[in-house]
Amino acid sequence: MNFDPVIALSAVPAILGVLGTTVEVTLLSCLGACVLGFGLEITRRSGASTGYAARFIIDFIRSTPALAWLYFLYFVLPHFNVVLAPIVVGVLGLSIYFSGYLAEVFKAGIDAIPHGQSEAAKALGLSRIDTMAFVLFPQMLRNVAAPIGNYFISILKATPYLATIAVPEMLGRAFDIASDTYRYAEPLVVAGVLLLLLALAAGQLVRLLERKLAHPSRR
Repeated sequence: MNFDPVIALSAVPAILGVLGTTVEVTLLSCLGACVLGFGLEITRRSGASTGYAARFIIDFIRSTPALAWLYFLYFVLPHFNVVLAPIVVGVLGLSIYFSGYLAEVFKAGIDAIPHGQSEAAKALGLSRIDTMAFVLFPQMLRNVAAPIGNYFISILKATPYLATIAVPEMLGRAFDIASDTYRYAEPLVVAGVLLLLLALAAGQLVRLLERKLAHPSRR
């Protein structure tokens, strides 16, 4: 069966129709992963038993595949009377999976801050929370902005996993078209090209951000 450009073009509007869902899932998952990852890293630094527990959770998350989290949330939780919408499962699953990696990003971002900053804040009488919020956090953001951008691209490339739990993203819509037309090559190629273009655009934005952070404007 030959590749038919006409069929491919006819699939473009339907696949573009769920572009917003793909972007929305990516943004929400990235935000959720940042919140969870930052919380895990702060907990890991607390010491004692909570620190060891956070370290174990981070390693456990990083040792499990993304699909395992999606399948657990989608197929296992209903046995405990917890039923979530597919898109909620997708966002939550990707957030949990990438939080383990972003915890390491936040660790590196905090470790890159000179120790004198914390000592100076302590000498000024700032509490641990104030030190983190007003001294360390703003400096950490500059260190982690570009790596988070790279993980945003990774999350975008992971959104096709959501097709396995019936989330209407681009790959899922391509499979719907393929099952209706019995033509798989054309819609899947279209979905792949659109995801590639999105990833390239996001990558360009990350590079611009890296250059901006490397050469901040001076007033």
